[in-house]
Amino acid sequence: MTTTTAVGDPAEAIGPARPAHPLEPLSAPEIAAAAGLLREARGLTETARFVFVTLHEPPKPAVLAWQPGEPPLPREAFVLLYERGERRTYEAVVSLTAREVVSWQHIEGVQPPIMDEEFNACEDIVRADPRWQEAMRRRGVEDFSLTMVDPWAASWTGSQDAPTARRIARPLTWVRSAPGEHGYARPVEGLVVVVDLDERRVVEVEDHGVVPFPPRPGNYEPEFQFEPDNVPAFPAYRDDVRPIEITQPEGPSFSVEGHEVRWQKWRLRIGFTPREGLVLHQVGYDDRGTLRPVLYRASLSEMYVPYGDPAPTHRFKNVFDQGEYGVGWLANSLTLGCDCVGHIQYFDGVVNDQDGAPVTIPNAVCMHEEDAGIAWKHTDFRTGAVQVRRRRRLVISMIATVGNYEYGYFWYLYNDGTIEYEVKLTGVISTGALPPGEKPRHGTLVAPGLYGPHHQHFFCVRLDMSVDGPENTVVEIDSVATRRGRRIRTTTPGRPGGTSWHTSRRPSGRSIR
Repeated sequence: MTTTTAVGDPAEAIGPARPAHPLEPLSAPEIAAAAGLLREARGLTETARFVFVTLHEPPKPAVLAWQPGEPPLPREAFVLLYERGERRTYEAVVSLTAREVVSWQHIEGVQPPIMDEEFNACEDIVRADPRWQEAMRRRGVEDFSLTMVDPWAASWTGSQDAPTARRIARPLTWVRSAPGEHGYARPVEGLVVVVDLDERRVVEVEDHGVVPFPPRPGNYEPEFQFEPDNVPAFPAYRDDVRPIEITQPEGPSFSVEGHEVRWQKWRLRIGFTPREGLVLHQVGYDDRGTLRPVLYRASLSEMYVPYGDPAPTHRFKNVFDQGEYGVGWLANSLTLGCDCVGHIQYFDGVVNDQDGAPVTIPNAVCMHEEDAGIAWKHTDFRTGAVQVRRRRRLVISMIATVGNYEYGYFWYLYNDGTIEYEVKLTGVISTGALPPGEKPRHGTLVAPGLYGPHHQHFFCVRLDMSVDGPENTVVEIDSVATRRGRRIRTTTPGRPGGTSWHTSRRPSGRSIR
């Protein structure tokens, strides 16, 4: 759930104060001001749609040279804009400090991501189309309010899908068996719709034949677990665990000032963008009083999900969830006790709507501490003395709902200096239907008449490493068996045996900034 923050005159929206750090995310007033300045400078009308408004991060050398207490670096906003009247995509940089447009560029041959207003309108556009309605009636569906229409990105099926040709989506349909029920268990197989997002109309309907709905509803909501007369419809939820409580009587070990975080020996900044969602900035580690840089910037840059099912309803599924949707504006508002447990620090995510107004996603990022098991242990078998060191980690996370799936993104910082990144996939699979008794060749049967098509998830993480400085080399280290009879330099003379091995180092990439 998101809330829109109303802002008045853009010229007054920024206010006199400036953020203390150059990488502080844009505030709601800054987003409104950037949109207002661009609209006025370029004479934009209501056909100009603001896709993303985010911080235009200053050059890395300038950020690294800046010190707290010094005059602030210029604040700039990067704007991705779609001019629907022209069917053109623009990129702009707006100076919030000088209150002027720094750059304005038409980006040829591309489409911007699907926007929130397009995403939400797609369902109504499809439901209103007579051809789609007729296809649904052929499947025995008369109550269209029970349908769920998910706007899938178009993918590429031929030259008609070129970004210069038209702006389209290919929505897929599911049907609930009752209001509020789980709909993904009843897919409308074989029905493919093409929606022109500019013209707001259905331009193509393909019906490849009726496949019966799977017989089971697949409900997971508690209210559907019982039939009338309190007869269980499904096996009862597990009740064989007792409550567990996580408490920190003295409070958390971290401290937060704005978006700067300090925990144990770690120091970092939390960022957030509508495209990437959670971003980590300037991660450093305090080594005996010296703050050693580790990462300048870390984020998920793209998430690619290709499907491997040639069926008409699935063969075009080939989504880039960052570039075609943006997981930041799809972020959940996280809830204590459900999404996050313990002593929680939340950070809001501030994005924008298509008019350029700021939209606040409360509690978009969650931060807390966790016990992470044993870090080190040793028992002196002669004396019986035992020493144990427990491990703790700082967890920084967000969850995005992309249609049927939920993606959880978790950064872990450990007190032994380790950094770990984990993606947790949950929610519901994108399903397909089969005729009774048929088994899928390109998927897995999950219920009678219902299968999950084969697909993969590729997560591309951008790591701007800065270990002890900007010049870093990625080195691959392999274990290599030592050949028999080969003389190697050791402290013990002689030839190695057949079990010996050594390591081989091979640089695989270099980053110099």
